[in-house]
Amino acid sequence: MATDIKDTVQAVESAAVMRLLPSRPRVLALGEPTHGEETLLDLRNALFRQLVEEQGYRTIAIESDCLKALIVDDYVTSGTGTLDEVMEHGFSHPDLGLGTSAANHELVRWMRAHNDGRPASEQLRFAGIDGPLEITHAASPRQALTALHSYLAAHVDPPLLPCTTDTLDRLLGPDDRWTDPAAMTDPNRSVGRSAEAARLRLLADDLVALLDAQTPHLLARTTRDALDRARLYGRTATGLLRYHSAMADPSPSRMTRLCALRDAMMADNLLALAARGPVLAHAHNSHLQREKSTMRMWEGPVEWWSAGALVSARLGERYAFLATALGTIRHRGVDTPPPDTVEGHLYALPENPCLVDAPRLATTLADPRPTPRVSPWFGYAALDPSHLETIDGIVFVKDMPRA
Repeated sequence: MATDIKDTVQAVESAAVMRLLPSRPRVLALGEPTHGEETLLDLRNALFRQLVEEQGYRTIAIESDCLKALIVDDYVTSGTGTLDEVMEHGFSHPDLGLGTSAANHELVRWMRAHNDGRPASEQLRFAGIDGPLEITHAASPRQALTALHSYLAAHVDPPLLPCTTDTLDRLLGPDDRWTDPAAMTDPNRSVGRSAEAARLRLLADDLVALLDAQTPHLLARTTRDALDRARLYGRTATGLLRYHSAMADPSPSRMTRLCALRDAMMADNLLALAARGPVLAHAHNSHLQREKSTMRMWEGPVEWWSAGALVSARLGERYAFLATALGTIRHRGVDTPPPDTVEGHLYALPENPCLVDAPRLATTLADPRPTPRVSPWFGYAALDPSHLETIDGIVFVKDMPRA
């Protein structure tokens, strides 16, 4: 007997999510189809809170700069700074309003309250999975490189270090050489393939190799958290230098490489967090899906394997992906979805919001296959019906109110 579409739908709750999965995943990722909608972030907060309290998740990771996020983590774990300072300095992507979002403000406030009085082993941690990358530019590798060098210089024999801080400073030069916005569209403006950048890539590799080789000694001299943070600096330094090199690439594959490198950095950060404990991740659907991601840019269409695809390849069933889909964003010109699309079928249901068993929905809507929805606004990515079998669940919200 064919499944009725209503039989694929349940409430958006922690227990319902777990019923969709064979076991509790190490990384449970919740995607969003657009950025900046407070309704979706409020729903994320409510679901993540349940998953923390009922399923024992210990890290919340979002699509924000992994280095800036250390400011947030210090606040939620030890109360360092004030909430206003953390919101101002602990988030990237100001064009998306991450630091000014009321929902993000409430998430950080709740995490600090949750941790208050708890031992470190039971505390909830905050992390960013993105590199220090903005739409207009990539950061200088200075912070990551110098922090890694400083950690090693404090704890290993000086002759083992491949360079001095003066050498790093000379090779790095002024930071505005690295952050020039013109380099995003003009590879000739990038310093990523200069002689200094090439030398820095070798030194970064040597510093990371030294960090790995000295792991037993460093664990005895410092803490696991300090070592994990140094590894984050190492991943970020090598990732940024690789990214800057790709920015200087004049070939037609330039933007494809940049998108792939960004998601590879996200994947490495997620895997490192997962090695520490169970992780809840939140980012755009395109960064978390198992299928190849696609986007049209000024240089034409690009496609690449997302962070979710890379992590899923490593973790298998220990990675789970919930995609968020929605009906309307009328203030952006996204009106009621056509009835023959996935969103149209879900929009006709009375439940709102709801959690959908995506593989069962794929079977239910198999004949005929739903029509792909075409978004009139570039900032909203509709659900691809061909991806349903590789999505563990869909969180569907009918309408986005104007903020």
